[in-house]
Order: sequence, then structure tokens, then C-alpha cells
Amino acid sequence: MAIDQNKVAAVLQNSVPRNFKELQSLLGFASLYRNQIKRFSHITSSLYKLCSKDVVLEITKERRDEHERIKNAHTNTPVLILPDFELPFKLYIDAAWSQALGGALHHRQIVDGEPREGVICYIFRQLKYSEARFGATQTECLCPVRALEELLY
Repeated sequence: MAIDQNKVAAVLQNSVPRNFKELQSLLGFASLYRNQIKRFSHITSSLYKLCSKDVVLEITKERRDEHERIKNAHTNTPVLILPDFELPFKLYIDAAWSQALGGALHHRQIVDGEPREGVICYIFRQLKYSEARFGATQTECLCPVRALEELLY
């Protein structure tokens, strides 16, 4: 399972967003494939901060680099595997203290006679304002809860 490259062509041809509407459009499209892009929240964090009220849309080198990372993430994504519900799953999680929660749902499959672990989906999101004030232990405990909620367990 991979991203449809015909849909990605529009992102590859776009320049860096020059106004708020173009920024919203870019982030909206990129979010469609967030579960297929590793560290999506990390890649888009500073662009999402620009969506806040009372923030001036200033195009800096960091924002240009982030735009390029979004383009690259859409063209170089790993191929995800389909789940086999007869086999066990593994959920790898991590919390970046005061920034984001993330994880990856993995599955072990036999490929060419050898067991290999493949990614089914990625789960990432930025912490909400109230969650960002949690301590490290609370943030780490929040991570599996939010990951399982995202997977509708």
C-alpha cells in the first residue's frame, strides 16, 4: 500500500505557500497521508504554528526546508503492509516531551521464507496546549492511550 503518485504531483509542483489560504491547502492535503508518513507531526510542526491567530506568515529558510521535507515525505514514503488479523501486532510508541506523541503499528510477516517486520500505519500528533504542560512520566503514559484511541481499539 503506497501513496497515489498522481495525487502527489500537485504538491510537487507547488511553491512555498505565500498566504494563509495556500498554507491551509498544503497542510490539508498533506494530512490526508499523515498515517503513511513517518514523523509527520515533527515535519509539519512549524507550519501548523503559522495557522494560529495573530501570527504573521513569514517565509523563512526553515519554512522553505519544511516545505521541501513535506514534498520528499510524499515521494519517498515507505510501502505499508496490509494487516493479517490472524497474526499478533506490535505497537511502538514514543513521546517527545512537550511536543508530540507518536507511534507505529508493526506486523511480522513471512517474506521469502524469512520473518520481517513491516509498518501498517504511523500515528503522530502534536500535544495540545494543556497536554504540553504534563511532566515526562505523564506524557509517556498518555502516548499508549492516545495511540490506541487513534487505532480505535
